[in-house]
Amino acid sequence: MPSAAPQHLQAQQGEPVLELEHVKLKIPVFSSESRSIGSALLRSLTGGKLNQERGHTFVDALHDLNLCIRSGERVALIGHNGAGKSTFLRLISGIYHPTSGSLKVHQFVYPMISRSFVTSPELSGFQAIKAHYLIIHGNLRGFSAFAQNVIDFSGLGDFIYLPIKGYSQGMAARLLFAMLTGIPHQCLAIDEGFGTGDSRFMQAAQQRLDGFLESAGTLLLASHSDLVLQRFCQRALVFHKGRIVKDADLDEALTFYHGKEFAELKNQ
Repeated sequence: MPSAAPQHLQAQQGEPVLELEHVKLKIPVFSSESRSIGSALLRSLTGGKLNQERGHTFVDALHDLNLCIRSGERVALIGHNGAGKSTFLRLISGIYHPTSGSLKVHQFVYPMISRSFVTSPELSGFQAIKAHYLIIHGNLRGFSAFAQNVIDFSGLGDFIYLPIKGYSQGMAARLLFAMLTGIPHQCLAIDEGFGTGDSRFMQAAQQRLDGFLESAGTLLLASHSDLVLQRFCQRALVFHKGRIVKDADLDEALTFYHGKEFAELKNQ
């Protein structure tokens, strides 16, 4: 059965948003050179280890995950690069599907984990905004106000009608950030590695991001910053080699992560 969250948080919990029972994820490696790919490299990318089975190569990315996340919880994802945090965010967002086990998603999990557009770079910025809105809502009701908000915040002006392929990296990052943070969501999965790419834009972006995070009913936040996690989260999941090795109150989890017990675990 999915493990219960820390007891002192239970009074604040609502209905289940995510339920995972013995969930595993194997990611196939489609490469003619897969036999020679270093396992250390794959671990650095996914948190898993390289395996071969019946002539096929795959990565054991996530292992035996058991947990329940309820509406209103603010959950930190803690772990070194390659521990499995980003893979977990992709799993609960529907980008990956579990290889085995039971994953129940009772509420749409909105992923803010990619720095790329879902549309062709041949499209204009305005067309990209429209495509994003349609993907989220399935219709264009309320689109005009959303589009104007994105255009104003991104500061692109008339460049919004030019193809994205002609944008600088900073312009593209500002547009994507404005789009992704322009709509509140009931359940949000965010990788802090997502950036804005423009130092002059950072202060306004931080204020907008703060409001965006506060508006989310349920939050799953992956970050290497203890201060960021302490600002937004109460519960934490500590990942190591694709496993959850600690599910606890945030302060307890951070103490574990920075302590001797976890250091010994890493050396095993």
